[in-house]
Amino acid sequence: MTVEVLPSWIGGGWVAGQANGTLVRDAVTGRTVTHVSSDGLDLGAAVGYAKGAGGAALRELTFHERAAVLKAAALALDARKQELYDLSARAGATRRDAKVDVDGGIGTAFVYSSIGRKGLPDGRVIVEGPQEQLGKAGTFAGQHVLTTPRGLALQINAFNFPVWGMLEKLAPALLAGVPTIVKPATQTAYVAQHAVRILDDAGVLPEGALQLVCGQLRGVLDLLDGQDHVAFTGSAATAARLRADAAVTTRSVRFNAEADSLNCSVLGPDAAPGTPEFDLFVDALLTEMTVKAGQKCTAIRRAFVPAERIDEVTEAVASRLASVVVGAPGAEGVAMGALVGTEQREDVRAAAARLRAAGRLAFGDLEKVDVVGADAVTGAFLSPLLVRCDDADRPEPHEVEAFGPVSTLLPYSGTERLLALIARGEGSLAGSVVSRDPEFVRDVVLGAASHHGRLLVLDRDNADESTGHGIPMPQLVHGGPGRAGGGQEEGGLRAVHLHLQRTAVQAGPATLNALLGGQPQQS
Repeated sequence: MTVEVLPSWIGGGWVAGQANGTLVRDAVTGRTVTHVSSDGLDLGAAVGYAKGAGGAALRELTFHERAAVLKAAALALDARKQELYDLSARAGATRRDAKVDVDGGIGTAFVYSSIGRKGLPDGRVIVEGPQEQLGKAGTFAGQHVLTTPRGLALQINAFNFPVWGMLEKLAPALLAGVPTIVKPATQTAYVAQHAVRILDDAGVLPEGALQLVCGQLRGVLDLLDGQDHVAFTGSAATAARLRADAAVTTRSVRFNAEADSLNCSVLGPDAAPGTPEFDLFVDALLTEMTVKAGQKCTAIRRAFVPAERIDEVTEAVASRLASVVVGAPGAEGVAMGALVGTEQREDVRAAAARLRAAGRLAFGDLEKVDVVGADAVTGAFLSPLLVRCDDADRPEPHEVEAFGPVSTLLPYSGTERLLALIARGEGSLAGSVVSRDPEFVRDVVLGAASHHGRLLVLDRDNADESTGHGIPMPQLVHGGPGRAGGGQEEGGLRAVHLHLQRTAVQAGPATLNALLGGQPQQS
């Protein structure tokens, strides 16, 4: 039997690994999708191709020309996104799930294209701010400039967002003029690979601007230095191993991590049953538990509710979860698909069991779930699991992340107590406060900001336009302190600047004017 190995896109061509590698199965049917291997690939040549051909081609373009390239890439993907939807179904994603990933990624690319056109100069160098006078007589001054380094951007991505995760990192790197090598997660590498194939078919990217390695990155970090940038999304344990690599500790490779996150949502004391805020909180929790089967780094893991409301919240959420149909993407009535694979399902079950030991299951069953259009055992299906933990001091909810359709309800009494509980998550990507009480909202936001990369305030006045708890926006920072990795993705121009080198040039004012006077300026 001939084994299909998923080809990588390196050196300007499609090349398959030489060994069978890792078997990837359909999350719904259990059938083989592909094998993933990088054995036999010349990854050193890929690094050289990126830094040579890719870097040279991108540095020839102005910021505005790079923005036009990014727009063309987004248009090419948008024209064929149905193909990506169809492939995503094999990873357990419903159409709604696929849209979050595919449309979210394409939208991010469009936004960054606009940011490049409107927020960056039509040149290759950014002159940052005014000259700084450094001497009393005015004959000596300094000027900050931002230029493109002579390295590459290596992105190591998670399985849950194969398209968005790739594009949110590619967009700022491309605008900065830095070529990218993408290492997708093995479980969904075939989705990311197809997105790259679409871009190759369209011929919209400069030579060497983008490469894709399906499989392991053996030896690649050894080839990187202080001109390079590594962006990682995944577990805190893997982030720690990468951060300890000599590439980072000795050769000063720029390293950015987005890791585990025990995100929280807070129901305000004013949000009693019958108020819009109570319903918004329940809706948000339902959404974050079921979209992508809860496999989102921003999903609500800890739901804090006033102690006197916990019975009402438990009943309301459980009632809504009872109507969620689990099954094959595309089957009639299905609202939640499968996890990415059966191994992931077992990992989530084990983590959920630890959470259940701290309280009780208010909804769901760890071992069985009714499934529409598929087999519940062969497919990677799991019931939504709502855990109620009346003892909020138990360590498990603040330490264990079940990366699936699992959330824990926790009671609080008083804002000071609430803030102490929030802080026990040790750093999160996203948090939300559902309340219309301005004093409570102010106290929670200012008290919790130190532990969060993003905070959403949700109420009846902004609900219609709100993008929700779990959706990061490309204009704003996506990342978080502590456990969440201490890194930053997106954030508009900030993300582009992270890929550029800031240099202080010191000289006489006339020399600076002669050297940089023809360059566009950015404040």
